Amino acid sequence: MGRAAIELSGVGKLFAADRAGSPPVLGSVDLTIGDNEFVVLLGRSGCGKTTLLNIVAGLEQATSGVARVAGRPVTGPGGGKGMVFQQNALFPWLTAARNVMFAAENRGVGRADAQALADDLLRLVGLEGVGDKYPAELSGGMQQRVAIARALALDPDILLMDEPFGALDELTRNEMQDELLRVWQARRKTVLFVTHSIWEALMLADRIVVLAPRPGRIVLERRIDEPRPRSRSSLSLVETHEAIWQALQER
Repeated sequence: MGRAAIELSGVGKLFAADRAGSPPVLGSVDLTIGDNEFVVLLGRSGCGKTTLLNIVAGLEQATSGVARVAGRPVTGPGGGKGMVFQQNALFPWLTAARNVMFAAENRGVGRADAQALADDLLRLVGLEGVGDKYPAELSGGMQQRVAIARALALDPDILLMDEPFGALDELTRNEMQDELLRVWQARRKTVLFVTHSIWEALMLADRIVVLAPRPGRIVLERRIDEPRPRSRSSLSLVETHEAIWQALQER
């Protein structure tokens, strides 16, 4: 697996607004993710997968335990981490190219180099020629492609993705899964991806980590050795789907 990109040691989370005596959102989670590994966090709503992602991102602080990125404790956003949300969070007043350029310029890239990088990244995600379009002029799938390009413009070592295709129709969602894998194989980032879709996890992951709710805890880990691109008719994947389905029944 190589060196550890992300290390979670006894990570737990209890929100101040939780009722007294209620179980924590996250129990004590231990997880190590290797450099360039594609790991999917899978679980029901409320199992703490987004909270865990936000702790790695530095958007939330763990109540207990420690999260490390590249061997250093996470103290806040940045530090080699890029984030893609379910809602693309693009700036509606900026064109697609300017949205990507904003991220590049934010890390100190000059205007001309940022423009060249934006053109390159939009081409990478299959959006060559739409740099002058505003988000409202793009489909949902195209907006998410811009969001991925903008995250890549930060040149992160780690890409954190919180159900980025959850709001898309099924056909577009499948296309975006293929697109993400193509981009990942071209740029080889460590990816931590949150979803509640078993098949999405099976199509994407090197390793699937299944969480059960309240307290959020790991109940199953499966490495997926099936070569990409993968087929839903694969007997191995169908069997893994059943094992994951059974793990998701845990309370």
